[in-house]
Amino acid sequence: MTSLAHKVRATGPLVSRIVAALFGGYVLAALFSVAVLALPMSKPQAVLTGMLASFLIYAGAVIWVFAVRSALKAWLGLLIVAAPLALAAWSVY
Repeated sequence: MTSLAHKVRATGPLVSRIVAALFGGYVLAALFSVAVLALPMSKPQAVLTGMLASFLIYAGAVIWVFAVRSALKAWLGLLIVAAPLALAAWSVY
């Protein structure tokens, strides 16, 4: 039993980072692409800008999740960045 607990404890942070990179990065990219609509520009231009920039946001989030020291800091960083984006996206809704 201790061997299984040790394996879970050793791989848990890695699995958490993978989930944060996949889903957290997707949420950030989606929130950013919607939040861009709050900018004072034409709607077609805002949609194009948001969609193109979302690829950079997603890639940057994935890189950042694996660059920080702990999985907890990765999740906290994603939440801190997602909060203002969610407010801006909500104002558009």
